[in-house]
Amino acid sequence: MILASYVARRFLRGFVMIAGVFLLILFLIDMIEMIRRFSGRGLGLGGAAELAGLNIAGSFYSILPLMTVLAGIALFLGLARSSEMVAIRASGRSGLRVIRAPAAAAALVGVLAVGLLNPLVAVTGSLYDDAVAGIDRGGSQTVSLGDSAVWLRQGMQQNGRESGQIVIRARRASPDAVTLYDASFLVFDAEAGPVRRIEAREARLTPGAWDLREVSDFPLDRPNPMAAVTRHAAMTLASDLTAQRIRDGFGRPDSVPVWQLPAFIAGLERAGFSAARHKVWFQMELARPFLMAAMVMIAAAFTMQHMRGRNSGTAVLLAFGAGIALFFLRNLAQVLGDNGQIPAAMAAWTPPLVGMMLALGLILRREDG
Repeated sequence: MILASYVARRFLRGFVMIAGVFLLILFLIDMIEMIRRFSGRGLGLGGAAELAGLNIAGSFYSILPLMTVLAGIALFLGLARSSEMVAIRASGRSGLRVIRAPAAAAALVGVLAVGLLNPLVAVTGSLYDDAVAGIDRGGSQTVSLGDSAVWLRQGMQQNGRESGQIVIRARRASPDAVTLYDASFLVFDAEAGPVRRIEAREARLTPGAWDLREVSDFPLDRPNPMAAVTRHAAMTLASDLTAQRIRDGFGRPDSVPVWQLPAFIAGLERAGFSAARHKVWFQMELARPFLMAAMVMIAAAFTMQHMRGRNSGTAVLLAFGAGIALFFLRNLAQVLGDNGQIPAAMAAWTPPLVGMMLALGLILRREDG
């Protein structure tokens, strides 16, 4: 128990130091990028630092597995070079028992990351997207899901200037986000407020416009809009939305806190959209602690042997290369899962399990007894 606690503490100490270095590097890189990107928008040094602080959370969270394998390499390389690993083995303890403590610590860090850091990344990512949208486009477009409806918001422009907004509500949408069913368009003038409501049985998005079918047009600036309603078999309403922009408007899966993902997935499916990406991401988050434990096992497989007479540089490169290979295998599996070529559970759980099995096999092969 004392040995396990000692090894786990050393791993966590190394992980915190590596995480701090990466956090500082990411912040500096992001800050330089923000200054370059918004140099002509009047964004000062404080604004660039704020945007960089909001943006680095997602980057930092995504490379946690790579930081884990580096912390594992530092741990086992230190134990091997100081001959502590030799003393541990001489006391009758196997290498597997030594690995168990840092692997459990890495898995615990993964659980805390999913439970605490994931919601923080979702919040900061949304704030960053809103801030950038406000700088780039004035924040004129929004897409969201209600319990039983799809909500969209688009801006209206006249002579190159914002003249109002249109709030769109639909009972459901097609999976490609091109067609809305039972749609309602509420037109807001920039000065007069709501001036028009358009009800359509079907609204199909074409380049630059909505093509509406079975339309009822209610002029809200009249004393009795119901009496002044006009009905049309078809109507066209200008729009600068695209199907891709609508799909992107539902947010990347990492923009939704993991605790809210099941309800969000159910809402997407009720609205008629594909929730494959979000299902894969949810399973990926559940498997993250196992991925981080697998990274520690990979580091141990290459660096826990005594380094006297061996090329430690080669061992470190092999360990880090194997960790990167597992990281990219996970990303490849995620892409395949997003495209529906493999099930979500397979995409999420296969890479960490494969990494664990291969590392375990290498460790057992090198065990003396």
